[in-house]
Amino acid sequence: MNFRRLLTFHGLITFAAGVVLIAAPGLIPGAVGVHVPADAYLVCYLLGAAELAMAFLSFAGRNLRQSDGIRLVALTMIVFHGCTAAVEIYAFARGVHAGIWVNVALRVAVIALFFRYGLRQKGLS
Repeated sequence: MNFRRLLTFHGLITFAAGVVLIAAPGLIPGAVGVHVPADAYLVCYLLGAAELAMAFLSFAGRNLRQSDGIRLVALTMIVFHGCTAAVEIYAFARGVHAGIWVNVALRVAVIALFFRYGLRQKGLS
């Protein structure tokens, strides 16, 4: 694994999540037992747009070679996934299905990968 590959995988996954959140807004929330009524789809659309923006940053960041740019991309991903994990934990405390913990664990793993390959700058080639 290196930073470029990590960004490629991250970009593909976040792009797919963004498309699904926009095209089928109830699908991802439904996986953890959250029903989103049609009049609340705007929230899913906004999250989908954020996922698409993160995918763009992932793909664009693959060509960075300067350490400042690499660190900024890695920090942005860490903050995004850290905030999202915190909100998911909050949602669990408010009654969301325990299945949300799988997503929290995945986000923690993603944070660790961005820390290792972006902030510690291991395997930039």
